[in-house]
Amino acid sequence: KADGSKMSGRVGDLSPKQAEALAQFREKIQDVLPQCPSQSDHFLLRWLRARNFNLQKSEAMLRKHVEFRKHMKADTIATDWKPPEVLEKFFTGGMCGYDREGSPVWYDVIGPVDPKGLLLSASKQDFMKCKVRDCEMLQKECVMQSSRLGKNVEAITMIYDCEGLGLKHLWKPAIELYGEVLTMFEDNYPEGLKRLIVIKAPKLFPVAYNLVKHFLSEDTRRKIMVLGANWQEMLQEYIAPEELPAVYGGKLTDPDGDPRCRTRIKQGGQVPKSYYAREFIKVQYDQCISIGRGSSHQLDYEILAPGCVLRWQFCSEGADVGFGVFLKKKMGEWVKAGQMQEIVPTERYNAHLVPEDGTITCTEPGVYVLRFDNTYSIFQSKKVSFSVEVLLPSSDSQLEPGTSKEVSTSL
Repeated sequence: KADGSKMSGRVGDLSPKQAEALAQFREKIQDVLPQCPSQSDHFLLRWLRARNFNLQKSEAMLRKHVEFRKHMKADTIATDWKPPEVLEKFFTGGMCGYDREGSPVWYDVIGPVDPKGLLLSASKQDFMKCKVRDCEMLQKECVMQSSRLGKNVEAITMIYDCEGLGLKHLWKPAIELYGEVLTMFEDNYPEGLKRLIVIKAPKLFPVAYNLVKHFLSEDTRRKIMVLGANWQEMLQEYIAPEELPAVYGGKLTDPDGDPRCRTRIKQGGQVPKSYYAREFIKVQYDQCISIGRGSSHQLDYEILAPGCVLRWQFCSEGADVGFGVFLKKKMGEWVKAGQMQEIVPTERYNAHLVPEDGTITCTEPGVYVLRFDNTYSIFQSKKVSFSVEVLLPSSDSQLEPGTSKEVSTSL
């Protein structure tokens, strides 16, 4: 070991201090140990490593997890709980094969996910339960692999297929829910991820990553690798061709020859409106303005670099309101709509019935003007509540996909 003292904090590689901490930890939490999914040193060390062997913090973390298990009925969720049909049919991803070290591999397929359709059809609790069920299933698979291989398997490899990642995936309520899922994962399945490999990441990826990275621990961020154009050969460094679906460059197919292995990795799709249980998701707005009869209101957002995303949501009171997005050269000067470049054409929205939201990628720098239009209304002023954000790409320099042969970039 480089500095002679840095031990990995795993069974068989503990410093005397760490071994002592493990003994004390077991002592402190013996009252809840029977309710834990495992009583092994391997299991306890995961909580210690996640909190840098700080006994107080590790204990608090594990006790919270035991409560979480009771609340979620985690022990039986994989067998006793059935997700609503809409999630079974239209949520994506699944476990498929093992990496070269024998860890289960989980695939997340982003493109076909319909965030709005899913969130309008299923409850937040159902999403959470779905994810907890997946985690529990993967943990059980790790236990089974451990006994099959005669060595400790406790972490999974995740493949993140970002083909088709688009603006619809940046919808605020979806990102917020995703953040809750990531937090749940960090708090309750520490050290459960070995590596997360991102493939086919489009230009929008740094913006999307920037929205969720603060939910991830430093440790998790270090485990993320963004592969470049040579992702197929890079994947095979971690997963043998026999264990890798054909669609990702391997040899594995479903019994019927399907290269996507759909029986194991769900492919999702657009959610039919017949599943919708609600018309819209309630949101909090940052600002409220009143727009006089026959007038309009402009909001200026200066975009300095291309590739940023503008995201908005608004509702009106009592009646519809016009909305459009324009581009002008400089800040501060008021320009008539007709003299600006039209980015999103002005339309009248029934935002008093259903809140309106949208996103655009700002392909060129300049001042983007969000314009609320009430010029058509002779008698009625309009009250509009809105939130607008400028989403920047992540500045993590390592985000650029690596094409080098060494282990590719981590974030």
